Amino acid sequence: MEENFGKMEKSAERFWNRKTASLIPYVPGEQPRGEKLIKLNTNENPYPPAPEVIEAIRKFDYNRLRLYPDPAVTDFRQAVAEYFGIEKSMVFAGNGSDEVLAFAFQAFFEPDGRQVNFPDISYSFYPVYARFYELNWKAIPVDSDYRIVVDDYCRAGHDVVIANPNAPTGIALTLEEIERIVAADCDRLVIIDEAYVDFGAESAAALLSKYDNLLVIQTLSKSRSLAGIRVGFAIGSAALIAGLERVRDSINSYTVDMLAQTAATAAVRSGRYFEKTRQKIMMVREETAERLTGLGLKVLPSSANFIFAAHPQIAGSELALMLRQKGVLVRHFKHERIDQYLRISIGTQEEMNILIDRLAEILDYNRV
Repeated sequence: MEENFGKMEKSAERFWNRKTASLIPYVPGEQPRGEKLIKLNTNENPYPPAPEVIEAIRKFDYNRLRLYPDPAVTDFRQAVAEYFGIEKSMVFAGNGSDEVLAFAFQAFFEPDGRQVNFPDISYSFYPVYARFYELNWKAIPVDSDYRIVVDDYCRAGHDVVIANPNAPTGIALTLEEIERIVAADCDRLVIIDEAYVDFGAESAAALLSKYDNLLVIQTLSKSRSLAGIRVGFAIGSAALIAGLERVRDSINSYTVDMLAQTAATAAVRSGRYFEKTRQKIMMVREETAERLTGLGLKVLPSSANFIFAAHPQIAGSELALMLRQKGVLVRHFKHERIDQYLRISIGTQEEMNILIDRLAEILDYNRV
């Protein structure tokens, strides 16, 4: 019976359509189960959600779960609008920023339309979306220092998607550089993915009053400690937001559940805790970068809640494996240009101390 089931399972792939069969899906970072590991591989916030979030969840009336959530995500969008000093009509909410990005790729880019440009070293979901929606796209090389070359994105006629700070490097563009890209051609769309912006970069939200061809996307997963809730948002002109809403409501009008809306709204309004924890993460990041440099690693300048570092004599994959064997989980990417590097999320001070200690043990043992 099991043998027959296996045959049926394999043969059922004949029902996949051409697109499904050709997909190269995004691969998320490992989420270990049952192992005692210091988890520094998926850029989660090391601190719990704000007290206001915990209190809002504690007071939540679970009897309401029999009802559908507010499809307009009104309270959360209002909180975001107040935070940025914009109109609620300029805010779109989704089930994490990945969903918001997916909606944006559907709403604004055409398979036979303008070319979509993004960096070759960046968030690996961008080429996944581009292939999935069968777009005309190009990965633009970053320079030898892994920096985005602004002039490459100032050419008219090409839509643009940029993560700022970039991932997995952590290197940020200035607000002036972002504006150069946006202003270069006001008849093409520029999407700025700001998943890590709260850890040292400048938000392009400041440009929204000047440009209607700019869409800024953020998440509550990182700086707001809500990776498990899955809430992200976009801010831009009311017309861009209406386009996102049209796509969403053609697929699923209820993408943000009721409990998530409650927690996310409280998180956006928890300003003091947000400021305290993000400052702490930035302080630990800078200290850790200095200690890694002292151990002989090359560390790229980071404005995110992670560090991108490489040892000149040990392959990135080997170093990641050795750290895992010592109970520390980091992220290694198999891209030929960054194969030597490890992306290391910023944990608590104690966790980073352990990372440094374990790394020092490895380097001493290997005499490098």
